[in-house]
Amino acid sequence: MLTIKDINVYYGNIHALKNMSLEVERGEIVTLIGGNGAGKTTTLRTISGLLRSKTGDIIFEDESIAQTSAPVIVKKGISQVPEGRRIFANLSVLENLEMGAYLRKDHQEIKDSMENVFNRFPRLKERSRQRAGTLSGGEQQMLAMGRALMSKPKLLLLDEPSMGLAPILVQEIFAIIKEINQAGTTILLVEQNAHMALSIAHRAYVLETGRVVLSGYAKDLAESDEVRKAYLGG
Repeated sequence: MLTIKDINVYYGNIHALKNMSLEVERGEIVTLIGGNGAGKTTTLRTISGLLRSKTGDIIFEDESIAQTSAPVIVKKGISQVPEGRRIFANLSVLENLEMGAYLRKDHQEIKDSMENVFNRFPRLKERSRQRAGTLSGGEQQMLAMGRALMSKPKLLLLDEPSMGLAPILVQEIFAIIKEINQAGTTILLVEQNAHMALSIAHRAYVLETGRVVLSGYAKDLAESDEVRKAYLGG
């Protein structure tokens, strides 16, 4: 579904991604793990069209999107849940979800998508008229995910969904990510909690200072001594 070939991304003079290549097959959960500054978020932002690579290519469903604008990339079926959630705090829950569908014109299907989001996240339905900024951290994460799903993505990019959440909520969010995948959405997941990420992913890439240093089946990487020492606390 997605192929990244030899991309190089810079922030000014800082070389953030170095000849990065990876693939995501349709129906998979693929996770990127690595420490702070490894290039995980930069990878997602480049796929989304928010950053540009100086080299290489990004191919989504057999079509290059390396020079495509962010709104067109959303239209093609890629949606991102950003790090830190980035909800519209002054808008209601319902208005935030409607913003997720702003590029769509299919009114009945938008209604169906809203119903699906409310079925998946019943708490959002209960709080649909509430200002989004008054939600708890876990509810805001659910809202950010619901908003991304309103664009009807084929590929969902998730950036640190567990950040700042209590352990019990982390379990809940990861169970929902699995459900979203099982319902047919392919997922590329960036996550500091490597243990949780590897427990639900099919495959994984380990990033260090902008490079892929290891890749393979998530189960195998979770059992690798190298990965356990560096990311899983021994």
